[in-house]
Amino acid sequence: MADSNNRYSAIMLEIFTPIISGALTIDQISGAVGFEFPRSAIIAAANKLKLTLPKNAGDVVYAFRYREELPDAILYLAPAGEMWILMGAGRSKYRARLIDYICITPSKTLTPIKIPDATPPNIRAHAGSDEQQLLSRVRDNQLVGLFVGIKLWSHQNHLRTTVKSMGQIEIDEIYLGIDKYGVEYVVPVQAKRNKDKHGIVQTLQDIAYCKEKFPNHVCIPVSVHFIEEGGIIAMFKLAEDVEKMSIKLIEELHYTLNSTWE
Repeated sequence: MADSNNRYSAIMLEIFTPIISGALTIDQISGAVGFEFPRSAIIAAANKLKLTLPKNAGDVVYAFRYREELPDAILYLAPAGEMWILMGAGRSKYRARLIDYICITPSKTLTPIKIPDATPPNIRAHAGSDEQQLLSRVRDNQLVGLFVGIKLWSHQNHLRTTVKSMGQIEIDEIYLGIDKYGVEYVVPVQAKRNKDKHGIVQTLQDIAYCKEKFPNHVCIPVSVHFIEEGGIIAMFKLAEDVEKMSIKLIEELHYTLNSTWE
């Protein structure tokens, strides 16, 4: 993994050369414009540096979206109070963009709310730790609907699709729902585990997809973070920040599932 990190960092530094060298200024890529580069630039950078790429060159971008921090030389280019995100910009294209700094991580001070575990015993006995199996427990216990306060039904999970101007995306799960006034909702959910980073880009992509696919629904993005220590399920209610072209945190609650009730 360390070797991959070093290779990926070197490739990303090569791609960011126009900005690092000053040939392209931060002012020139401010706002939605960003700094665009094709997937072929990743391959070209690896060839130039004589580095081995993974089979999927896009994993270089994926790694910095969700697993790793960008190299310091790139992080330092961001003005105070801002951070880089790596967006899709169409088929086999990416856009590095600056947004106001936001970090969505589980609070260490919240007291978990105990919920009786409605997971069938045979499912619980064979429960794994991958995101899809963990999401099935959230589904069995109707936690997303409880959290947002709306009656919801799971519509689709592990959805791979495309969004105009962004290219291919993946959504962990989508719920559809309705409130007591008849207002319809779409709730895209992303799942993370332990030390995984919340995907700001993933939430922006989820919102964009819901706008295209469900234009008459109210979109409520939710992030679910599973923390094995303590069996805590941290849930974040998010919203689009249109003015800043980013997202914002609306609410955070923690739950634990209890098979025996005290």
